[in-house]
Amino acid sequence: MAKTPAQIFEEEGQAEIAAQGKDPELARLSRDFFDVSARHRYSYHFSWMGRPVIQYPQDMMAMQEIIWSVRPDVIVETGIAHGGSILFYASMLELIGHGEVIGIDIDIRAHNREAIEAHPMSRRVSLIQGSSIDSAIVNQVRERVAGKKVLVVLDSNHTHEHVLEELRLYAPMVAVGSYCVVMDTVVEDMPEDAFPDRPWGKGDNPKTAVWAYLKENDDFQIDSAVDHKLLITVAPDGYLRRVR
Repeated sequence: MAKTPAQIFEEEGQAEIAAQGKDPELARLSRDFFDVSARHRYSYHFSWMGRPVIQYPQDMMAMQEIIWSVRPDVIVETGIAHGGSILFYASMLELIGHGEVIGIDIDIRAHNREAIEAHPMSRRVSLIQGSSIDSAIVNQVRERVAGKKVLVVLDSNHTHEHVLEELRLYAPMVAVGSYCVVMDTVVEDMPEDAFPDRPWGKGDNPKTAVWAYLKENDDFQIDSAVDHKLLITVAPDGYLRRVR
């Protein structure tokens, strides 16, 4: 049977993505852009429906593609900040026609909670204040997502220890074929002095946690095609697809 135009277009795109992922000059330029743009707090300058997202647009496009493909019942995100990302995910679920976002943060500031709860997409959002690794919080989430197709995004405390514990607690909730996305794995690739006032840095960050988790759990694989497609991302090695 002859391939459809859509199939041909898809196959051509996959080949082009694989090729650009192997291009060392493109990788260098992407790395340089990321490091220089980070000095200007590039990711802080975008919003979604009025709320700051604090993400690179490339990653939000990747999340849109994943949400459309997986069509999760629940998206669990640790780390809320100003709420732009959870409202973005809620918007995608609104377009699909079902689902909710559970946002967890150790400190949901009053002005952010007020803005999120007043937002048109708030009806698909639930907020939980507390540590993402607190057993009471985890049990609450686990009960709420039982039997549902879950997608997880980890974007809170970026230390190795914290992210590894989050992976152990939340990754098992993810449905086969869905994703656990670990944001800010790029910390490992950034200059040594990129985070002088933070407890994370080279050797102690989300990427080192991902590598450690994958050594103890073979249910997930890094979806390198996402990295090759985006080139500029806060989550290299962080798009983990559950395969079993």
